[in-house]
Amino acid sequence: MSGQQPNRGNASQVFQPLAGDDPSTIAGYRLAAKLGAGGMGKVYLSYTPGGRPVAIKVIRPEFGEDPEFRRRFTQEVQSAQRVQGLFTAPVIDADTNGAQPWLATAYVPGPSLADAVVAHGALPVEAVLLLIAGMAEALHVIHGAGIVHRDLKPSNVLLAADGPRVIDFGIAYAADATSLTGSGVTIGTPSFMAPEQAAGRRVTPATDIFALGQVAAFASTGSPAFGEGTSHGVLYRIVHEDPDLSGIPERLMELVSRCLAKDPEARPSVAEVIALCQTANAETVLRRPEDWLPSPVAADITVRAAAPAPLQTPPPPAAAPAVAYSPTTPAGPSTPPPGYGPPVNPPATPPPGQPQQAPQTPYPMQAQAQAAQPTQPAHPAQQYQTGPQAQANAQAQFPATYPTQAQTYPGHVPPQGPGAAPQPAKGRGGRIAGIVIAAALVLGLAGGGTAYFLLKDNGKETRSNESPKNNNTPQPGSSSPEANEGDGGTETTPNPTPKADPTPADYTGINLTAGYHLTFGDADVRPQDGEDGEYELAYDTGGYLDAEGEGGRLALLDPGQEGSLDICRSETRFTSEIYVDKLSKGRQVCVTTGTGHLVLLTYQGHSPEDSPSTYMTIDVTVWRNATS
Repeated sequence: MSGQQPNRGNASQVFQPLAGDDPSTIAGYRLAAKLGAGGMGKVYLSYTPGGRPVAIKVIRPEFGEDPEFRRRFTQEVQSAQRVQGLFTAPVIDADTNGAQPWLATAYVPGPSLADAVVAHGALPVEAVLLLIAGMAEALHVIHGAGIVHRDLKPSNVLLAADGPRVIDFGIAYAADATSLTGSGVTIGTPSFMAPEQAAGRRVTPATDIFALGQVAAFASTGSPAFGEGTSHGVLYRIVHEDPDLSGIPERLMELVSRCLAKDPEARPSVAEVIALCQTANAETVLRRPEDWLPSPVAADITVRAAAPAPLQTPPPPAAAPAVAYSPTTPAGPSTPPPGYGPPVNPPATPPPGQPQQAPQTPYPMQAQAQAAQPTQPAHPAQQYQTGPQAQANAQAQFPATYPTQAQTYPGHVPPQGPGAAPQPAKGRGGRIAGIVIAAALVLGLAGGGTAYFLLKDNGKETRSNESPKNNNTPQPGSSSPEANEGDGGTETTPNPTPKADPTPADYTGINLTAGYHLTFGDADVRPQDGEDGEYELAYDTGGYLDAEGEGGRLALLDPGQEGSLDICRSETRFTSEIYVDKLSKGRQVCVTTGTGHLVLLTYQGHSPEDSPSTYMTIDVTVWRNATS
C-alpha cells in the first residue's frame, strides 16, 4: 500500500472523486474522497465522529481471501495499534476479519517524500538531517513494538509541517504471506530493499536501517542509491554491488555509507543514526523550525490541508425561515462533511424536513403526510425549524399531503396552539353531528341483534357483535374459519399446543481433526473420517469449517456474544464455511442443519505446532429437531 498522498498538484488531484467501483461507506465511515491506490489496495478520506480526518486503507479482495495473509495482517495491526510515536501515523481503527480487511490511520496533510522530490527536486542538507532524525525516532517506537517495517521507502514517508510521518509499518509482512506476491502483484519497491531481504534471508531491525540510508540518498540526490531499471537488475546490484554515492553531500556521506553496509551487524543502531545526524549538524541539538521544508514543498501541505466536503444540492426553502440554525463552518480538515464517520449516539434532532413536535397519535391524513416526507438532506437553514413557520413551509412544499383541515374521529382531542389545524366551530353543527353519531350507534345495536338471531344454527350461535381477540386465531371452544365455511360450523378445531423447546445435548472437549466430520443426529456425536458428503459439519483440510449436506448453514457470532437456542434461531448472517483462523478461544458458531437440528459450537483452541495431526477442540450443544 502506498502512502496516503500518492498524487501531486491541486486539491482536485489530491482528493479524487469516488468512482463507480468505490464503496460509499466502510464500517460506518462515510468516504469523502479517494486519496490513492497501491499494490495492496486503495486509500480513502473519511472523518471520525469528533471531526478528525482519517485515511481508510481498504485491502484488495485477493489478499483478504488468503487465510495466512489474514492471520499475519491481524497480528501486525494489533502490534501497530501499540505504536504511538511523534513521527508515525497511528492506527486508530481496523477490521481484519471482515469480507474486505481495512484499517484507519490518522490523516497526514502533506505530500509523500517521493512526490515532493519528483515535483520539486532534492531536499537541502538541513531538511534531510531533520527528515532522517525524525524517521529514526519513528523506527525506535516501531521496533519497540516488535515490528520490522520491511517496506520503508519514500512513498511511505509523509512530510507534515512539524516533521515526517512514517506509515504502513508491518503491512509488508502480511503481504509476504500470500502467493499473490508471486503472480504479478507488486508489494514494495526493489530499489529500497536490503540485501538480506532481496536474497530471502532473515529480516531484522537492521533491515530498516539499510532502507533508511537509501531514503537519505534519494532525498539528497533525487535518485536511488542503486539506480533504477528492472527489478531483478536492481536487486542484483543491491546484493552484489556498491551504491552510487557520487552525488551525496559531504555532510551526509558518513551517515549514508554506514547505513548501506552489506553486513547487517555493521550498520548503526537507531540511536547512532540520530547521533550521526547531530554530528552532521555541527554537533548542535537538532531543532525543527516551522519552515523546515523548502517553500514549494510547504505549499503542497497547504493544498492537502483543505479537506473536501461532499457536494449537496438540497431544495431551496419555500419561504424565509422564522427561526433557523445556521452553523459556522471553520476551514481546514478538522471540519467533517455532514454525516461522515460512524455515529456515536442517535440524533436527538428530528429528521430533515419534518417539524419538531411532541409525540402524539397522528391524524389519518397526517400519517399519509409523514409517509410522503422526502428522504434527501434538508438545507441547513431548514433542518432545525420549529413552530408555525415550519408547518407553513411544509404545507408550501407538500400542499397535497398537508390538508388545511385535519380529520377527526369521536373522542379525539385535536392539538391546540398556534400550529394546530383549524377545527369545526361548536354549536348547532356540532349538535347535529352528535345526533347523527347517536343514530348510527342505535342502528348498529339493532343490526347486531338481528344478526344474532339470523345466524343461529342448530343451537350453535355466532354473535356478529362480539369480536374475538384475534380474527386470525380461533379461540378455545369456538369454530375455526375452515369449519364455518364448509359444513355450517358443526366441527371445531382446537388450538394446537405450543411445541416445547427440545432438551439440549452437550458434548464437551471434542477434538475435531482436519478431514473429519460430525453428524449431530447421532446419539454420540464424535468425529468420523471424511470431509465431503451428506454430513452436517466438516473440518476441511483447507482450514475451514464447512456446512455439509443440503440446507446446512453457519453463522459466526460476534466476539463476546453468548449463544443460545433463541440466538441461533434468530441469527441470519449465514455462510457455508468459516475459516479457523478467524476463531479465538470462546468464539461461538451457530449451525443450522438441513435435517432440522440447531447446534452451538464453542471454539476452545487448536492443536499445538508440534502435534502430528491438525485438529481443533470444540464444545458442542445440540438442539435436535429445533427448526421444525
